[in-house]
This record gives sequence, structure tokens and C-alpha cells, in this order.
Amino acid sequence: MTAAPTPAPLPGVDPPAGPDGERPRVVCRLCGRPLRDPEARLWGLGHGCRDKLALRTAPRRGPWDVEQEALPGL
Repeated sequence: MTAAPTPAPLPGVDPPAGPDGERPRVVCRLCGRPLRDPEARLWGLGHGCRDKLALRTAPRRGPWDVEQEALPGL
């Protein structure tokens, strides 16, 4: 039997942990700080950056009514 060849790493993907067991460094995609929490590593964003993104919402509708012409044929 011959040993199966080792697959080449995908472009843009960090290599797996080395023989010393150290995990590859993962940084926040927004601010670049290192991520240490498993949940943050999964998201690719730190907790503070995820909170900042959660604050972004659609603008609220103003207190005025929009005047609109009637549809033709009604």
C-alpha cells in the first residue's frame, strides 16, 4: 500500500495547526486584533466589532405622511 498524498492547502486558508499543537492566528476582519474566544474565531469578528455592526440599522421613518398620487385606473 502507498500512502495517500497530502492535499495542498486552499488559497487564502490558514494551514492547520503545526506539530507543536499551536493553532493558527486568527484576527478580527474589522479591526485586525487577534481573536482568542472560540465564538469570535468562528464569526471572524471580535465581540466589540460584532456589537458595533449590530447597531447599524435602517433609518427610521420620519413622523410625516408621504403624499402620493392615486394610481391610474382607480
